[in-house]
Amino acid sequence: MTALSEYQRLETTGLWRETPDSQRREVVVSLGDATLVISTMAETALSHWSLPAVKRLNPGKNPALYAPDGEADELLELSDADMIEAIERVRSVIEKRRPHPGRLRLWLGGVLSLVTILVCVLWLPGALMRQTAQALPAAARIEIGQRILAGMADLAGRPCAGRDGVEIMREFSAAVFGSAAPQIIVLPSTAQVTAHLPGNIMVINRSLVEDYEDPAVLAGFLLAEDLRRRQQLPMLRLLEEAGLMATGRLLTTGEIDGSYLRAHAARLLTTPPAPVATDRLLARFEQAGISSEPYAYAIDLTGETVLDLIEGNPMRGRLRAPLLTDQNWIALQEICDG
Repeated sequence: MTALSEYQRLETTGLWRETPDSQRREVVVSLGDATLVISTMAETALSHWSLPAVKRLNPGKNPALYAPDGEADELLELSDADMIEAIERVRSVIEKRRPHPGRLRLWLGGVLSLVTILVCVLWLPGALMRQTAQALPAAARIEIGQRILAGMADLAGRPCAGRDGVEIMREFSAAVFGSAAPQIIVLPSTAQVTAHLPGNIMVINRSLVEDYEDPAVLAGFLLAEDLRRRQQLPMLRLLEEAGLMATGRLLTTGEIDGSYLRAHAARLLTTPPAPVATDRLLARFEQAGISSEPYAYAIDLTGETVLDLIEGNPMRGRLRAPLLTDQNWIALQEICDG
């Protein structure tokens, strides 16, 4: 390391003391390349100080006091303003060039802290919600689903339960979905035709059983809603709306405030259903062995906007047993009359 070029051979006089017990003596001080040389008036060298090690003992005061490595045993006193400025400038340059491991640790600590904050803010809430939604026992899901259903009933009317309709709907659900059939609840008044709740519950508007002659239309709406349920778990959707605090409470105590459930119920009744991919829906129709054409024409009587569902009908030219007998379909259509 070298001194600044304009100070490569600056000299002045000063007072130097070799030890605390030594008498101060006048010396010649030379600022050279990386060293401070202390000599007698006859230019006999008395001491060499490495500039990187020189420390000022009384910053801001005059005369300036310097020592090698900050030790006060050997002491140099300077009054020359030019020499003092030169030494201070050289020391400043040296300090800037000196490695600062503490700064690196501070920088790394800051980066780690930022990463930790980002993880906590961006990743942790979602991970906690997913973990809670997956870990919740089936009985708890069913209970929460029934509480949401009660909130929906307060807004849209009590579930329809007329005559033999409930039992026929159970059979219909099994015919469409098989062993994992959801419980299908018919509400008398909803803004949206289908919704899904935790606990394997689907809610439909009465229009789906009353306004169509073919039960395949109802089956199509149920299959589309089942795809939405698979795209986003009903429990996870609830927790994302309720927030992190509600999720933490549910995970630790098994309880969730009713206000979140009522708000969720209102949102389900009014939020338009998310679109589903036509190819996935057609695959679902094929898996269930149900024609997609009745559902397509129920959405658009002209067939123009649902041409893919019509032309891609997986059951075209194939026969299967009716989902319901005519008698049972008529009974199901009267489920809200009792």
